[in-house]
Amino acid sequence: MTELLSHSYNLARLGNAGDRIAFAADADQRAALAQWSEVMALDRFEVRVDLRKIGSDRFELDFTLTADVVQACVVTLEPVPAHLERRFTRELHFAGHIRRKLGPESGGEVVLDSDLEDGPEEIDSLHYDLVGPVLEEYVLALDPYPRCPGVEFQPPADGMPAKESPFAALKGLKSDL
Repeated sequence: MTELLSHSYNLARLGNAGDRIAFAADADQRAALAQWSEVMALDRFEVRVDLRKIGSDRFELDFTLTADVVQACVVTLEPVPAHLERRFTRELHFAGHIRRKLGPESGGEVVLDSDLEDGPEEIDSLHYDLVGPVLEEYVLALDPYPRCPGVEFQPPADGMPAKESPFAALKGLKSDL
């Protein structure tokens, strides 16, 4: 997924003061992202990330995604422009050292209890690609059924009478009783 765009950050270099990273997709990357996300055009794709260290092996990342996208209207196929502004947070837990301590006898796997509440995302490398969560949120922010203003779906008039519902016969039986 991150082959389209990548922005790696070394969390090991993050100090207690935190850091702010900003990046944007160039024209070629926006064209590739538009094709990947099946939209007509992506005119703007900018990201700001505020990173904080909240423990020796825990990190909090506050993302702001700003995008200008053009989708096709589901009724008319006309272009529908939209401005997306999405803010979200991810908490990361570096678990690479835990997996190394487990040794080969455990297969290096960590079994998580699925009944526990969602916790931080477990990572096994301090080199983290900031684009992964951004792409997830970007596709979630897209309107699944974009429409031009005032457009309503009208079924085609094919001149055929509407089919009678199979339940209409049951309704007739009930009134005969």
